[in-house]
Amino acid sequence: MTDLAAELDAARRGPRLPTFARVVERELRLFSKLWRGTLFSTFVNPILFLLAMGVGVGGIIDDRRGGVGGVTYLAFIVPGIMVASSMQAAAGDSLWGVMAGVKWMRHFHAMAATPLSPADVFAGKVAWTATRIALSSSVFFLIATVFGGISSPLGLLAIPTAVLTAATFAAALSAYAATQDTEVNFSLVFRLGVIPLFLFSGTFFPISQLPDWAEPLSRLSPLFYGVELARMFTTGQPQWGLALIDVTVLIVLLAVSWRFGTRSFTRRLAA
Repeated sequence: MTDLAAELDAARRGPRLPTFARVVERELRLFSKLWRGTLFSTFVNPILFLLAMGVGVGGIIDDRRGGVGGVTYLAFIVPGIMVASSMQAAAGDSLWGVMAGVKWMRHFHAMAATPLSPADVFAGKVAWTATRIALSSSVFFLIATVFGGISSPLGLLAIPTAVLTAATFAAALSAYAATQDTEVNFSLVFRLGVIPLFLFSGTFFPISQLPDWAEPLSRLSPLFYGVELARMFTTGQPQWGLALIDVTVLIVLLAVSWRFGTRSFTRRLAA
């Protein structure tokens, strides 16, 4: 009778959330208190960048060259800024955010001392980053639509594209950050990794304009595949075979990074 009562009680409560969702819940509660401090970097900065480059510089490019790739420069740059800004936000949150969890504040150790496993902590961290990116990308998408930067209903698919790209970077960089004892190398990661990817992954201009030796290097960037995929959707020019390749590359990279992240969090938090 006791077991039956427990089963009935569980049924009334509904399905149980995955354990890593507790980490997301904790981050959500914290974000509800501190979101004002992230307002500029998360929402305002990408929008200002959109207005400056897409509307300001874009007007000059449209007048002189008639747009880029058959669309206005604003339409061309919107998916690039959306995905690249998501990548940049995910990188910052993953590097310094993980260092805070494993060293400065050590709240990841406190989580791992509960029924949560290190793998749950890692999954929750990446899931929360993806949740934040979904929110900021949705706001950016609405603003871009108002300014005429979205020309197709398929543009809505650019939001999950930005989330998938950000999650790929979040998993990889969180895994890396968990192996570090100091944050000294994080600035180098941004200067030599994140910023070059931001500039040379098709965000602001087609990679076909790069030198012949540089174009293949751009195709090694996960950001390139995210930007290319999002641009197909926002401009209403999907090439489904190419889109499948882009999605596959991002999912494979996410899976590899997830495995590495689970292992590095386990080693760090179980020590």
